[in-house]
Amino acid sequence: MNNVIEYYSNFDEWGRLEREPIEFIINWHYIRQYLPISGHILDNGAGPGKYSIELAKHGYSVTLTDITPRLVNIAKEKANQLALTDKFSGFHVLNATNLDGILDETYDASLMLGPLYHLQTEHEREAAVRELHRVTKSDAVVFVAFQSRMRMLLTSLLYPQFWKPNDNMDSINTFLNSGIFNHNDKGRFTGAYYYDIEDIKPFMEKNGFETVDLIGSSNIGALLNNEQKQYWIEQGEKEKLIDLLIRISSDPSVLGVSSHLLYIGKKK
Repeated sequence: MNNVIEYYSNFDEWGRLEREPIEFIINWHYIRQYLPISGHILDNGAGPGKYSIELAKHGYSVTLTDITPRLVNIAKEKANQLALTDKFSGFHVLNATNLDGILDETYDASLMLGPLYHLQTEHEREAAVRELHRVTKSDAVVFVAFQSRMRMLLTSLLYPQFWKPNDNMDSINTFLNSGIFNHNDKGRFTGAYYYDIEDIKPFMEKNGFETVDLIGSSNIGALLNNEQKQYWIEQGEKEKLIDLLIRISSDPSVLGVSSHLLYIGKKK
């Protein structure tokens, strides 16, 4: 995981969510829909705390964890700047595969919106999901993010020079078979794992969760470049565009082209 920690120690993840707001807006729509009215929420693999801060603003008690110390420190600073520190019960540097020190069935809902992007073995992925299951209360809702293998295939075909080693067909076919991606260029997104859509629900269900929904966080919005998005903004229809993307987000035909996916489930 050292390469992943190094990447996020130098990458502006908070800025990415600000520059690419569709993912956050759609995720937050569903998170708000399914969260309990109040309670203690785990944001596991929280990065710089974008979702944690929003949860705290809405009155929830939040525990934040991430494997990258720099991101945990950024989250602390953001909470302090916004006078929300008292809403946090802890900021912890932890690996999602081992939430050491967190008691069983602690949380009224749990988020895990990043760790499964970077766990390249089945053993690690199962460990992370089982830890999420352990610390979440029975019947409580969980929100878990995945990356689409088909979307990464499309990205590799469109922009091969930016996604080496996926700049030749042999490498692309290897990726399609394994879902594993390690960028050749230092400083780029790396140490990644991408799921086949049809594997997501069975994976979560065999690890103790009941599926509620699977949505495309960015769905076809991920295919629009800045100029295309700007057209709808200038037409005064930005909100209608977002409403449309939310409306189609659970359509199975758009899941494969969505760069990010949100699994919603309940602990059995």
